Amino acid sequence: MKPTRHLMWAFLLCVFALSGCTLFGPKDTTPLKEATAEQLTALLQEQAGEVRTIKGLFSAKITGGILPIGQRVQGTVFYQRPNAIRLRGFSAVGSEIFEFVQLEDQFKLRLPTMGREVTGRSSEADQLGQLTRPFQLSVWAMSGVTGTHTVGPHEQVRLSEDGNRYRLDVLTPGPSGTASYVSRRIWFDRRNLLVVQEERLTPAGEVEATMQFDDYRAVGPVPPATLASNGQSPETAARIMRPFTIRMTDGQGSGSLQVTFHELVPNEPIKPGELGRV
Repeated sequence: MKPTRHLMWAFLLCVFALSGCTLFGPKDTTPLKEATAEQLTALLQEQAGEVRTIKGLFSAKITGGILPIGQRVQGTVFYQRPNAIRLRGFSAVGSEIFEFVQLEDQFKLRLPTMGREVTGRSSEADQLGQLTRPFQLSVWAMSGVTGTHTVGPHEQVRLSEDGNRYRLDVLTPGPSGTASYVSRRIWFDRRNLLVVQEERLTPAGEVEATMQFDDYRAVGPVPPATLASNGQSPETAARIMRPFTIRMTDGQGSGSLQVTFHELVPNEPIKPGELGRV
């Protein structure tokens, strides 16, 4: 056999060996966890209660016309339980593009570059036109780090298996005493029971927005009780887990938003002025 043929066969063997490693590599054998609807409902309550405050730095990539601003934004988020949040966006050179503040049912949207400022009630935001809707959707997207909205006392849940996920449907009483409808669908990864996707729906069954949560990381200090004798946290230590990548798609087709967090700090005191004013 000629030397060139030897080289060719050696090359092919290397290619097949490398592709074999990819095709036949070890699969994820993490066992799937079992849970009931009641347990997942309690888990949402527990995860939401893990944080009293959140401070974060993020960058956002915007596609379509979902936000009336640039395609790439640097931003900050300040959150304080139960219902106070402030989002600010800046350009690459540091100039402020927007500020959105929500305190209880009051909100303020300020767009310095457009010379616009809108205030009102969050429950009536849809009546104020398309200008405020994208920012209300952004608050929903931030639920991935502030804690997925819990199930209310007047709501019901319905659980189903969806492959290696659980899907929890939340049924909310309809307006004016009408029949309950599915207002949210929440998907849990059965390997760790973390929320990986959520849909918000209208009473008519239309999807308002879809949020996907990915790249979960531990944030905050390790609880002192879980520290090992050598000062390092054991792998099984209880930690606050939060997604560092959030993708939101507008159900009305306006576009999508991808948020990537660079820093998340839970449970630090909020300084005066950090939450802004309405």
